[in-house]
Order: sequence, then C-alpha cells, then structure tokens
Amino acid sequence: MKLGDIAHVRTGDKGDTSNIAVVAFREADWPRLEAALTPARVARFLGGLDAADVSRYALPQLHALNFVIRGALAGGVTRSLALDAHGKCRGATLLALDIPE
Repeated sequence: MKLGDIAHVRTGDKGDTSNIAVVAFREADWPRLEAALTPARVARFLGGLDAADVSRYALPQLHALNFVIRGALAGGVTRSLALDAHGKCRGATLLALDIPE
C-alpha cells in the first residue's frame, strides 16, 4: 500500500527548512502512520538527506506527523539551484512511499 492511500500532505518552506505534515484520512490509520514513518525512513526515501536533519513531531489529536527538514533547500528556496526540491515536490514524492498493510 502507498502512503497516499491513507494520508495526504501539507507542506511549507522557510529559508533553508522544509516542512511536511502527513495527515491520516481516517483515525484508524493513525497508528500505522506513527509506526511506519520514522525520521530515518523519510530521509532515506526522499534521498540525499541526513536523518539527523529530519525531526518528527507527532500530533495525535490531528492524526498527523509533522516532519521538519533542516538544510533541505540547498541554501533556501530563492537561492537553490535544485530543480523542484521544495516542500510541495517532496511531499508529493513521500506519498509514493510503500507502507505495511
């Protein structure tokens, strides 16, 4: 199953930091999100990120996880030479992550 089958994302960028919130569609899928999405796994899946730069914040009342990725934008949104390395692209990419059923 893909993450996008059970959740959606909201993203944002500020300076050299990217923010990805993953929100379960249904309360019943919250434990699955919490177990499957570790900072290390998100860093590996998005590629080129150091897991130490990824912080995860749980928001159980919202059935959401918020990932803050420092140094993700190669100097910042307006300074980066990376093509589509912004939060929106990374959030959409994260929805393709395989998670256990």
